[in-house]
Amino acid sequence: MGNVITDDILVARAQKGDMAAFDVLVRKYQYKVVNLVSRYVSDADAQDVAQEAFIKAFRALKGFRGNSAFYTWLYRIAINTAKNHLVARSRRPASQDIDVADAELFGHTEQMSDVDTPEASALTDELKRAVAQAISALPAELKTAITLRELEGLSYEEIAEAMDCPIGTVRSRIFRARAAIDEVIRPLVED
Repeated sequence: MGNVITDDILVARAQKGDMAAFDVLVRKYQYKVVNLVSRYVSDADAQDVAQEAFIKAFRALKGFRGNSAFYTWLYRIAINTAKNHLVARSRRPASQDIDVADAELFGHTEQMSDVDTPEASALTDELKRAVAQAISALPAELKTAITLRELEGLSYEEIAEAMDCPIGTVRSRIFRARAAIDEVIRPLVED
């Protein structure tokens, strides 16, 4: 069995100035962080926001005490960075107009597989859009809780740490988010 270098060891090394250790942490979590922030910001901005989150994490690393797992701490920074980006962006005027007919083309890269019927594929696409719209319409705390649970696979305990709230609150937020999503997709599934 080889040597296993844990996040704790890498963080301790990075706190002492070992840039290579922090680089390992970045490589380990970069795709998860980009995926997480892309739930909040456009795909075009996700890379930049993720990079900004890693920069903030690096600057704050000396203050990381290890009270939570490193990735939970990093996720909290990433979520806050994405939210700050949205606030800053809402203060700026739009730089270009997007035609409503073209809006559906943005972010749609999946190819239809040969085994899907057109009807099944259309229903799947409609359900995906409905779920995405339902999630985006949720209040921020419900959106964060359901995203961390269902899309990032974090445990209730990890979500509680990331959101800095009790586990009971996390359970309540996830329940309310699921109920809101269910309300939106139930008519599509029942038809």
